[in-house]
Amino acid sequence: MANLTQLKLLEELNGFLLIDKPEGIAFSSVIKAVKRKFNLVKVGHGGSLDAMASGLMVLLLNDANKFVNDVMGADRDYEGTMRLGLRTNTHDIHGVPLATSSVPTELPNLVERLAECRGDIFQTEPRYSSIRKEGSADYEIADTGEHAQFLTHVYRFSVKEPGGEKLPFAVSGTKNLLVRTLVNDFGELLGCGAALESLRRIRVGRFSVADAIPFETLLKMEMGGFGSCVLPLRLNPLTL
Repeated sequence: MANLTQLKLLEELNGFLLIDKPEGIAFSSVIKAVKRKFNLVKVGHGGSLDAMASGLMVLLLNDANKFVNDVMGADRDYEGTMRLGLRTNTHDIHGVPLATSSVPTELPNLVERLAECRGDIFQTEPRYSSIRKEGSADYEIADTGEHAQFLTHVYRFSVKEPGGEKLPFAVSGTKNLLVRTLVNDFGELLGCGAALESLRRIRVGRFSVADAIPFETLLKMEMGGFGSCVLPLRLNPLTL
């Protein structure tokens, strides 16, 4: 139970809370749990993260919310794995399969196909998305309607030496980059299809997941130790 002094300190706590979200939990569930655990009121965020993804979440406490547009607009880095030979309606492995095919031993023109996925590219978000509601053990498919095409930018897109159906990759891009759609489009270029199997966000602007506190650790923390986890505004890694 927090005492009045601790509650007062939390009310005046301004800064950035970096959380390492585990796979399989909804982004909104993490925010609700943190607010409830530490009696927080004014909590914003620097960009959502799909339930199937793990990695960096940036929460903005109190006065840090004035920097929400700067954090929201920052570039992002990801690492992940795609499953070759599979196309789904959500562009990830939790969606409905649309087609399957065999994966060639050697991927044709791999260097050229990767290059086509870098730079300014147009994307269209799929109509269907895999979601995980709070308290649910399974992913559900949500119909989000038709989406307009938009322009995004990929700074870096690389894969490890292919071997089998699972292909690890790394990607850096602008805030609106849809990694699952990038994977789907890359699979189309390869001719065998691809679906996102796992994803981890490792950077947002100058914030790194290496500096984040695991969500499970945060939930076990005593109220008095919470303040030490918050990056104060004067130490803002975005140099705002």
